[in-house]
Amino acid sequence: MADRITILGATGSIGQSTADVLRGHRERFSVAAVVGGRDAQALAAMAIDLRAEFAALSDSSKLPALREALAGTGIASGAGAAAVREAVDREADLVVGAISGVAGLAPTRDALKPGRKLALANKESLVSAGSAFMREAARQGTTILPMDSEHNALAQALTAGHPDDVDSLTLTASGGPFRTWTAEAMRDATPAHTAKHPTYSMGAKINVDSASLMNKGLELIEAHHLFGMSPERLEVVVHPQSIIHGLVHWRDGAVTAGMAHPDMRVPIAHCLGVDRRLATKVPRLDLAAIGGFTFEVPDSDRFPCLRLARQALAAGGALPTVLNGANEIAVEAFLAGRVGFMDIPRIVEAACDWAAGTSYAAPATVEEALALDGEARAVASRALDGAGGHPPAPERPADIRSI
Repeated sequence: MADRITILGATGSIGQSTADVLRGHRERFSVAAVVGGRDAQALAAMAIDLRAEFAALSDSSKLPALREALAGTGIASGAGAAAVREAVDREADLVVGAISGVAGLAPTRDALKPGRKLALANKESLVSAGSAFMREAARQGTTILPMDSEHNALAQALTAGHPDDVDSLTLTASGGPFRTWTAEAMRDATPAHTAKHPTYSMGAKINVDSASLMNKGLELIEAHHLFGMSPERLEVVVHPQSIIHGLVHWRDGAVTAGMAHPDMRVPIAHCLGVDRRLATKVPRLDLAAIGGFTFEVPDSDRFPCLRLARQALAAGGALPTVLNGANEIAVEAFLAGRVGFMDIPRIVEAACDWAAGTSYAAPATVEEALALDGEARAVASRALDGAGGHPPAPERPADIRSI
């Protein structure tokens, strides 16, 4: 019997790579549902190609276009929050959680079902609501499969030994498009510059996060929750070749590295295959052709977002949630031309400083995380004009707990 798959974030880069892997194994998988944002034509094309049973868009205004594109195919469709929930609730053995940003938090949480596997690429689920999300996964009996390339590499490498024998974990970073830029040059960086990632083709938001190294900071927080590692046992190293994605350091001095071409189809295939390796179109890794690896220590002066993420992880409580919400506001403003690239860490730090002066606790539920995210966005929005500093605390919502 074919495994039933649902793809959340189907029209994004990870969703498209997932579809590419599925095309090579049509006999093994059937697609229960595909969920996109607002691109009706792209979602319809994927639904038809993968023979999905149901297609849903989060933007309800795009429903007429989706239904027109699917006319005569027999594929059911819907749009809006209820339709997304219907897609999530359909019977599926594995759900790919690839909706970008906090917008994916609630649907990804709703995908946690007894006996189901969740291939998790929405890092915000763990950054904004990490402990609450992992508790709910355990309560539901859902298996979390890390789909980010770094965390997937670590998950595979960790099978080489006993968890008690792990000394530390290292996530690698390409360094992004600004790895060799000066701080002065980065002040004049534009969204077009951030799109020139040396390794991956990604969406606009993650391009900016990769350029600022905030993405790597978010991945540190994600690794903390996925692998139960304390902050001081998590490290980052810049590896421009992007062949080694994660390293497990064992207490006997040995190191197990997860290596592959920088192609998201590798971790996706690992998650979809579960207990068997799936063939992909990714070429064989030729180490002799690569010639050599280089490594660098991240520069926290030029890339303060990584430092801010480390500080939020170490402080815990509400800080990771606030960090993420403020970053989304800052990146959105940068992409809109309202602030400069180096204003992003200033805005995030202003929100984190504000949060440090409150008594907000770590979110105990996804609903608390979303409420706190809203507060962080409000604070960050007030910091956009340079007022920043320590914005006055908004009136405390009833659904955010104090310590």
